[in-house]
Amino acid sequence: MAIERTFSIIKPDATRRNLTGRINAIFEENGLRIVAQKRIWMSRAQAKEFYKVHKDRPFYNDLVDFMVSGPVVVQVLEGENAVAKNRELMGATNPANAAPGTIRKLFAESIEANSVHGSDSPENAAIEIAYFFAGCEIVG
Repeated sequence: MAIERTFSIIKPDATRRNLTGRINAIFEENGLRIVAQKRIWMSRAQAKEFYKVHKDRPFYNDLVDFMVSGPVVVQVLEGENAVAKNRELMGATNPANAAPGTIRKLFAESIEANSVHGSDSPENAAIEIAYFFAGCEIVG
């Protein structure tokens, strides 16, 4: 098993409902360490750039609007196979399809307001981490 890092966002729907601690507890109880974390209010320019991979998809503008609608918690998680572990803990994008006990099954309000984002590969994790964190901010 490889120790790796992944990127996570606790989205506006979850921060609005004060779920940060409960979501972080799920990460930590399942072997992921939070090695960097900050609460920010993403600017429209930040959100558009971060989600530019989706710019040609019909949900792009709604996604950007949602992500700038309130504060988010951006963080770096570390652990064995962190990318896959985080994706397992998050559950399916659509909470109706998410497994019992996953973050999205427990907390998501809808497919759009699904409480968390997580990197889908180690390569994207590195890009997403660098977008929000300087190396000196990551304290393992």
